[in-house]
Amino acid sequence: MNARKSRRLAAAVMVVGALTVTTACSSGNSSDGAKPEASKSKIAAASVAVGTAADSTGPAIAEPNAKKGGTVNMIDRDDFSHLDPAQVYVNTNSEVSLLFTRQLTGYKYLPDGTQKLVGDLATDTGTTTDGGKTWKFTLKDGVKWQDGTAITSADIKYSIERTFAPFVKSGPTYIQQWLSGSVDKYREFYPGPYEGKELDLVQTPDPKTVVITFADVHPDANFTLAMTGYGVVPKAQDTKEAYDKKPFSSGPYQIAEHVTDKSLDLVRNPNWDPATDPIRNAYPDKWHMEFGVQQQPSTERFLADNGPDKTAFSFHNTVYRTYIDQVKNGDEKLKARTLQGLTPYVDYYYINNSRIKDQKVREALIRAFPHQQTRQLSGGTSYGDYATNYMSPTVLGYEANDKYDILKHPEGDPEAAKKLLAEAGATGQTIVYAFNNTPVQQQLTESIRVALEKAGFKFVPKPLDPKTYYDAIGLINNEYDLYWGGWGADWPTGYTSLQPWDGRTIADGASNYAHYNDPELNKAMDEAAKIADPVAQGKAWAAIDRKLQDAAASIPDVYQRSLSLYGSGLGGVKYDSIFGLQYPLNIYVK
Repeated sequence: MNARKSRRLAAAVMVVGALTVTTACSSGNSSDGAKPEASKSKIAAASVAVGTAADSTGPAIAEPNAKKGGTVNMIDRDDFSHLDPAQVYVNTNSEVSLLFTRQLTGYKYLPDGTQKLVGDLATDTGTTTDGGKTWKFTLKDGVKWQDGTAITSADIKYSIERTFAPFVKSGPTYIQQWLSGSVDKYREFYPGPYEGKELDLVQTPDPKTVVITFADVHPDANFTLAMTGYGVVPKAQDTKEAYDKKPFSSGPYQIAEHVTDKSLDLVRNPNWDPATDPIRNAYPDKWHMEFGVQQQPSTERFLADNGPDKTAFSFHNTVYRTYIDQVKNGDEKLKARTLQGLTPYVDYYYINNSRIKDQKVREALIRAFPHQQTRQLSGGTSYGDYATNYMSPTVLGYEANDKYDILKHPEGDPEAAKKLLAEAGATGQTIVYAFNNTPVQQQLTESIRVALEKAGFKFVPKPLDPKTYYDAIGLINNEYDLYWGGWGADWPTGYTSLQPWDGRTIADGASNYAHYNDPELNKAMDEAAKIADPVAQGKAWAAIDRKLQDAAASIPDVYQRSLSLYGSGLGGVKYDSIFGLQYPLNIYVK
């Protein structure tokens, strides 16, 4: 999941057995001024287990002392770019969609802070008898649309079919690829439902049963189907592109009004039955969401805690960097409404392997890189922990390594880099560095320039328009050697965490920004994805991570953290390790 869009749906390490299939008889920039640590961070990852049919029954686990009623306010920088489930991939879009869109499966928040995969619309997390090639789901009784009509297996089938439509360009593509057996030609396999053709690989033998048959085995497909991108859409209400602004509700709330870039208002859906829903509490009567509030003023409003802001929270806006000390060292009342946690995202500085072909030069870039300086400018320890791996610590199979002594030399090791450049005969090699032309990124660029020039590189900065930054670096034939990007897993396995390094995903606008392609590694990724045992699968992904380290494919920078505030008039506000955001489903007005 791309961190420019903050893609990444699953942020937790699964417990042993979480991926075992059953048979039929289952980023803000801030600065805290703290001294950067030079030792390995102690990271406590969450866990996600697969729940039973009993776990999948409603209602959701009640929040202690919660009461119904009132209006919750949300203040944020941006409007939601997409609300049509098929177009939803950004974590903020996914989080808000939990209020009005349901999927076959989803994540249930437990009292100890962990989450469990359970059936959402389905009675359980699905069954498979062939290792994950064929999946069967049964819908619950009593699940309805906002107009009171029943949600049926035909709705599930149609919702999957429309993800193939040409206008759907922003959502996940896993299910489409797995059904078609093709990474990049799935639209040629099936054009979507609008020409009257059905997708035979999704069968509905009765109104309650859905059977999905993939081209190959995918033992963690029940996690994939928890993505909001595979949320349900009714054929009778499908308005194609226009559906993105006002989707039809299957959850506890429905959209009353959506003024683009200004506000979104939700009211109760009278036909949602809490007895069918193990995931969602619905305490507030209304939600009012305000857009256009930048990170600094939102932090100031949360600190002031006045008027409607007492009952406000934020999905996207974290604490502005100049207020981090105040927030982290504030009084107990302030700490009581502060949330922080490790996100699933890893920041990388991608090395363009199409241009930097000499591995010693890539190793020199890694050795020279000033992690300490760039992290401090981004927010210090509150922004993240130094990254040494390509996988996040929140992903199944993570094994800490420090092949390039990043923890020993977080400020960079220019002498080691100089030696590598000399061995490669590349002293003085030019590095064209592309960056978002913003004040903070300008400062980061200067720190990188100093470090690389000290190591023997020639540095050429190339500022880019932030609005088109990813369009520019996403071109196969871009003119840059080094550029920032981020990624996080869509569910808690290495499959999605390491997706940007699959050589078959090299394309304009695709996830492989490093243009890294190793056929043996591609094959190893295919084999790892088929392993049903979670421990064995984790070890396979760890081995792939080590291969990327050995190849010096790019520069892992930090494992991102989050620090945020909310109003004193709210209760039940929690940190969501799946999306790396504030979690709305237990929020209530005190």
